[in-house]
Amino acid sequence: MTVPQNPLERVTLRNPIHFLALGFGFGLLHPAPGTWGSLVGVIVGALLLPWLGAKTFFILTALCFFLGIWLCERTSHDMGVHDHGSIVWDEIVAVFLVLLAVPQVSLFWCTIAFVTFRLFDILKPYPIRYFDEKLTNGFGIMADDILAAGYSILVILALAHFI
Repeated sequence: MTVPQNPLERVTLRNPIHFLALGFGFGLLHPAPGTWGSLVGVIVGALLLPWLGAKTFFILTALCFFLGIWLCERTSHDMGVHDHGSIVWDEIVAVFLVLLAVPQVSLFWCTIAFVTFRLFDILKPYPIRYFDEKLTNGFGIMADDILAAGYSILVILALAHFI
């Protein structure tokens, strides 16, 4: 039996765990799979938030977070790589959280949510980098993006105050 060298050879979109963890397959797009995952989060969130309302959307986001701990852990284990770039469920859920802070679901605010989240997710200011490097489990995969969402929310709240 040969062992695959590419971690992506160890996952399949037919497996519902991998399908969700890979952001419905968008995490397989290159370059920048995290950006694609964030974009999926913005689009899906912008469609669901007005329809569900903030309270129900928050509950959905919390459920997706806890589900994500397990999805990301399992998929990382199956791939043999901690937090492989193609795992984008964490970006999707974090962007959902950021969208809860926008004053209205509009192209302007969704763009601000997307750009600020990507900025903090890429730069990883403290303590994001710490969580990313030290917590090598499903919680760590999810937590670093939730922290990036927190920074994004602060920027959005400040912008909303001045605009």
